[in-house]
Amino acid sequence: MSEHEQQQDGPVQGERPYRSGFVAVVGRPNVGKSTLINALIGKQIAIASSRPETTRKAIRGILTTDNAQLVLVDTPGIHRPRTLLGQRLNDIVEESLSDVDVVAFLLPADQEIGPGDRRILSRLRADFATKRDDGTFKWKVPMIAIVTKIDELDRERLIAKLIEINEFADFSDIVPVSALEHDNLDEVRHVLIDHTPEGPQMYPDDQISEERPEETIAELIRGAFLETLDDELPHSLAVVVDSIDYPQDNETGEGYDGKAQVNVSIYVERDSQKPIIIGKGASNLTYVKKKLRTPVNRIVGCKAKLDLHVKVAKGWQSNPKQLEKLGF
Repeated sequence: MSEHEQQQDGPVQGERPYRSGFVAVVGRPNVGKSTLINALIGKQIAIASSRPETTRKAIRGILTTDNAQLVLVDTPGIHRPRTLLGQRLNDIVEESLSDVDVVAFLLPADQEIGPGDRRILSRLRADFATKRDDGTFKWKVPMIAIVTKIDELDRERLIAKLIEINEFADFSDIVPVSALEHDNLDEVRHVLIDHTPEGPQMYPDDQISEERPEETIAELIRGAFLETLDDELPHSLAVVVDSIDYPQDNETGEGYDGKAQVNVSIYVERDSQKPIIIGKGASNLTYVKKKLRTPVNRIVGCKAKLDLHVKVAKGWQSNPKQLEKLGF
């Protein structure tokens, strides 16, 4: 060991420095952002659905390894807003991008690069790049292209797609992945970590989300309805967990072995949409309660009972007061 190395206070020679930072996961709607984050962390943090614009919040999933901690910010898909809700979703993206260390730009292998991708690239260049004299761009933070859904293409078509994406923008790195098939996930982790700056661990080892329990449960419930009802589901569905009431012993104030009650309001925009959510003989509500029993128990830390109430908030997607009430 040289004299210079002996004097350094950093890690012992041969050890990798600890890295930590925020990674914004961006892409147009329905490119697999939530699926990738869930796969990287190994648990469901964000709703994954085939319906576009599923994600409505910048959910922070936390990936911790032996030598790094990445906070993955799952941004709602950037799109042209049609409603006040759409504008609020774009505002959430703006906030998510304001202070990140790495950007992961998701591009699906099975779809053409289109106007939506070009709009996102233009937005990212405005936020994270400076233009050189020759017209090219220099990124201020690492910009990683993650090519999703590679299981949809054969080798020859995949190589052509990777060449096309390489020409689309001057990315710091390009990584192909199939989150559903768990193909090349380790490489995605390595690349993101390698591009993250050195820094301290920010969250405990076992914490995988920055969401409050109420927000996590609300997202799980909305995801379950998305999955159950698919095309029938009104896009205007919103879920709010009003309270989690833990059982208390009145004399001592200490908990006992009863069930916690999770009180949930499910909002639609029109009266005619209520029966769709409830289902015949409340079948949809019953299904969602059964499906989520175990995950909700884990989140609240004891056995829990979901109390679901379907309500109408007329035209909430374009009503500022209603949007605020529903957490947007």
